[in-house]
Amino acid sequence: MNRSITIGTRGSQLALWQAQFVKRQLAHYFPKVEVNLKIIKTTGDAVLDRSLVGLGKGVFTKEIEIALHNREIDLAVHSLKDLPTELPDGLYIGSIPTREDPRDVLITSSGSSLEDLQSGAKIGTTSPRRKAQLLHIRPDLQVVDIRGNVDTRLRKLQETDLDGIILAAAGIIRLKKEHHITQYFDTEKMVPAVGQGALAIEVRDNDTVVEKLLAPLNNTTTASEITAERTLLECLGGGCQLPIGAYAKRIDDGVLSLIGTVCHPEGKLRIVEKATGNINNPEHLGKVVTEKLRNSGADELLKTL
Repeated sequence: MNRSITIGTRGSQLALWQAQFVKRQLAHYFPKVEVNLKIIKTTGDAVLDRSLVGLGKGVFTKEIEIALHNREIDLAVHSLKDLPTELPDGLYIGSIPTREDPRDVLITSSGSSLEDLQSGAKIGTTSPRRKAQLLHIRPDLQVVDIRGNVDTRLRKLQETDLDGIILAAAGIIRLKKEHHITQYFDTEKMVPAVGQGALAIEVRDNDTVVEKLLAPLNNTTTASEITAERTLLECLGGGCQLPIGAYAKRIDDGVLSLIGTVCHPEGKLRIVEKATGNINNPEHLGKVVTEKLRNSGADELLKTL
C-alpha cells in the first residue's frame, strides 16, 4: 500500500507521544505508507487561565475533529477519556489500541502516601471526579485547581505550596516519569475516568483505506472494556467534567467486570455499583450498571450538579 496519510494531534508532549506511537505502529505494519503529523491547537490548549468546567464537551478534541471532517487530516489521535460519547456526524472511532495502566496516581513532594498526609494538605487536580473521590476518602484535605501538561504540574508541585497532585498513571508511564509516583490508587478506591489509559483513533465514515490501515492496531479486549464504560457514561448523560467514573476489565475468558461511580462534588456521597457480563455484549453491561446506579440515586445526585 503506497500513500501518504496525516495524523492530527494536540501539541503537548503527551499528545505527541501518542501520535508518534500510532505513527510507529503504522510504519511497522505498512512500511510503504508515509505518515505525517499535523499539530492542532484546541480550546483546552488555548484556555489556560481558568477551569475547563463550563466550557462544554470536546474541549481537547473539537478543533481536531473539524480538521478531520474538512479532510485536512486523515485520522485523529486522542486520549480516549477526552473524547465525548457523542461524536460528530460522519466520524467514528476506527481503532482502540491496547490500554496502558488505567489507574490514577498520587505524587507528593514529601513522599507521603495519602493516608500519611497531614490534615489540610493541598492536593492539585482539575478533575471533578478525582476531587470528589479524594474528599470522600480524606475530607480534611484541600483540593485546588491545577492546569497544565505533566511537566508543568510536576514543576508546580515543586515550586508552589502544593503537597501533592493526582494524575493518570498512563501519561506518567508513557513519558517515562514513573520515578515521581508516590502511590497508585486502587481502581475501586479511585474509580478511573471513562477510557482512562486508552487511545482513540478517530476517522471519517467510509474511508476504507484508513480503516484497513488501522485494523492491526485495534485491541478487541480493550475496545470491549471501553465500550462498556462509554455506554455507562452516555446513559448517564455525563462527561469528563462531571464526577463520574467507570472501569471495565476482562476477568476471565468471555467475562467483563464493570464498576461505576457517581459522586457528590465535595465527596459527601459516593454511589458505587458493579456487575459482570459477556465481553461480546459490553453495551448491555454498561446499561446494567447504569440502572443499578440510578436505583441507588445517581440521577438525583447528578441533577444537583
